[in-house]
Amino acid sequence: MYNLELLKQHLETNWGKSTDKKDQIPDPLEKMSEDFSVLEFPPSEKHDFWIYSTLGMSTDNPDNLIELHVYSNKQDSALIELLTISASFHRNEAPLGLHHTVNFGRPWQDDSACSFGFISLPYMDGEALEIFDFEDSHLHNLWLLPITESERDYKIENGWDELEQRFEDNGLDYLNPQRYSCV
Repeated sequence: MYNLELLKQHLETNWGKSTDKKDQIPDPLEKMSEDFSVLEFPPSEKHDFWIYSTLGMSTDNPDNLIELHVYSNKQDSALIELLTISASFHRNEAPLGLHHTVNFGRPWQDDSACSFGFISLPYMDGEALEIFDFEDSHLHNLWLLPITESERDYKIENGWDELEQRFEDNGLDYLNPQRYSCV
């Protein structure tokens, strides 16, 4: 499918050196293949926050090549589980894609009201990060943005573009687990 080492180099070109957290991936149902891992990127000159990214989420899904990443204001191993669950859903239940939502089944961090994720373009890093070209195809690195249930409902009723406009109008505090809903 696609070369995971080259994809990792692509991510590190954008975010700096990473640490592979494969040994911390919970997979009680053994639904993930051995090639899957989660990378942890510490704060760097480019971003002053932590980044967690899937690596190998779509290796067995050639029709829907995506990887997801989430931002955090602190180092948080719980995000490894959150990304693993999302990747498992993508691989085993229903393919995920741009503008889809994911039910985390728990708060994003601590007691956050954000218990859903909205799959968005990686606006802070742009196409340089988003598109990973290989052979005759390409993969999309997308942002898994934690949102509240009311924001998820708003997206369903009004569309993803209206939700993103609400985020922009309200100055979304995307790193704050205690942020208020934008709708």
